[in-house]
Amino acid sequence: MLERYELLKDYRGPKDLRDLDYKDLEKLAQEVRDYIIQVTSKNGGHVGPSLGVVELTIALLRTFNPPKDVIVWDIGHQGYPWKILTDRKEQFQTLRQYGGVAGFLRREESPYDAFGAGHSSTSISSALGFRVAKDLKGEEDFVIAVIGDGAMTAGMAYEALNNAGHLRPDRFIVILNDNEMSISPNVGAISNYLSRIISGHFVQETRQKIKGLLSHLGDKPLRLMKLTEEFLKGLISPGVIFEELGFNYIGVIDGHDLPTLEKTLENVKDIKGPVLLHVVTKKGKGYTPAEKDPVKWHGVAPYKVESGEIIKKPSPPNWTNVFGKAIVELAERDESIVVITPAMREGSGLVEFSKRFPERFFDVGIAEQHAATFAAGLACEGLRPVASYYSTFLQRAYDQVIHDIALQNLPVTFAIDRGGLVGDDGPTHHGVFDLSFLRCVPNMVVSAPKDEQELRDLLYTAIYSGRPFAVRYPRGPAYGVPTEGFKKIEIGTWEELLEGEDVVILAVGYPVYQALKAAEKLYKDGIRVGVVNARFVKPMDEKLLLDVANRYEHIVTVEDNTVVGGFGSGVLEVLARHGVTKRVKMLGVPDRFIPHGNQNLLRNLVGIDAEGIEKTVRSLLSKKPLEL
Repeated sequence: MLERYELLKDYRGPKDLRDLDYKDLEKLAQEVRDYIIQVTSKNGGHVGPSLGVVELTIALLRTFNPPKDVIVWDIGHQGYPWKILTDRKEQFQTLRQYGGVAGFLRREESPYDAFGAGHSSTSISSALGFRVAKDLKGEEDFVIAVIGDGAMTAGMAYEALNNAGHLRPDRFIVILNDNEMSISPNVGAISNYLSRIISGHFVQETRQKIKGLLSHLGDKPLRLMKLTEEFLKGLISPGVIFEELGFNYIGVIDGHDLPTLEKTLENVKDIKGPVLLHVVTKKGKGYTPAEKDPVKWHGVAPYKVESGEIIKKPSPPNWTNVFGKAIVELAERDESIVVITPAMREGSGLVEFSKRFPERFFDVGIAEQHAATFAAGLACEGLRPVASYYSTFLQRAYDQVIHDIALQNLPVTFAIDRGGLVGDDGPTHHGVFDLSFLRCVPNMVVSAPKDEQELRDLLYTAIYSGRPFAVRYPRGPAYGVPTEGFKKIEIGTWEELLEGEDVVILAVGYPVYQALKAAEKLYKDGIRVGVVNARFVKPMDEKLLLDVANRYEHIVTVEDNTVVGGFGSGVLEVLARHGVTKRVKMLGVPDRFIPHGNQNLLRNLVGIDAEGIEKTVRSLLSKKPLEL
């Protein structure tokens, strides 16, 4: 694939960038964009964010000297140009494939990836840690954090800015990559010119001299100078808040103007104290479909390059859409239902709800902790809040779940999407810990549906339970069954789907139908196994559990969650509490981080699909030791 590119095919690394003039650099940027488009059209990925930062990536690599100089990219959504232009040009074709290049930055993957992340708003905190560590070791390398405007909606970013403003370290630069603001050519040109002047040696030296002179006259003249400076800056830039936090604010500049970017970055190297450089980029730049619809093209499945049409394979409705449809139907019936999401309206299937009930829909930005406590306040006033999270992001609100909701036994429903192994996004996004970390919380009900109708019924049950209640479902196609109406399910009840002999499979969520498929294959060989839909992880159906423990010699538990402290552990706890000794084999995600790869491939690797369940049952009955 690389042979088609005149410059990129012979590119060897960041040092090559310094030998190119701006005309060649512009051509290289176009080639990098095209390469990203070609690879993501086959593999999927975060297209828009990465296309928007190609020039910024080139400017950083030309101005600084990574990995000696540390550059931390927030989240990593925009990391594709970085991978290509550092040391993974050829390997980039394996993006998001099992055993290939990760969709996010990973320290294990390259020395250029200073800090791995898949969650938002961590870059400034981690970069400050790098800066302070280097200062303690007497190292004068630069540390740069690149953070998007969306990530600036999270409180963690401001905690880090506040701390950095207090410490006031030198050689510490935060680049705010603003891809939401639209600036006209005139404003952009003026702003670029002013930024070059403000960041230049003369202005900065003069500024420091004036401060020095005024300091002898006391605080009032210094304060007057500061207020005047802030007033003048406020006329042309939004940087006053960053100045108040202790940063030298430079901006706004065009993030696609490579000469201006480089000149400004060179200038800010000599500014004392922390610097915040405000850069405006266009999400999806260079690819028309991504420019027109940056939300859709933030992250996409494989697509047709010519048209931008997403390549879709026929499949039943996915779990996200089933939830989105159900919550709209319920809200039509009950005006007290409100929905909260931390910046995941599209991903959580809430677009229709937000349009139908705008006054009852709250997208709070990347603020997972606030979303949970906000829901708690709504519940205190008698509303029925549904907090919609991806499982991996709910981890960030764990204290609020315990302290603000469960401790006060408030009726907040958690609709937890992407539970279990999610696939190509990898370990930062696998939702494999929620059953474990929620199961131990008092007052919390934890459930997982086996199919579409059960998701609807559990959601209905949760909203009217009067308790903190989690309904957890996976990414991908749901099991298609008739989806009409709603009915309450008695909390803590399981259902026995199949009776058998010797072995019973207790499955929760996604693995339920996998267990039924395994049972069907085993039945052909005369092996009859029982299958139970253990839809409630907490509270468990102890009556049915003890009943099957008496009837079957072997119990197999299956969950799309870590085996540490999860559903299987809960089964063992119940049996131990009742003094029942039984051989229990727990299937689930092993105690290690699972890499990225096709979702079904990963499920097969950890043994929670039909094939893995069947293999486990045969091993139990043959008395052979199971493979670890």
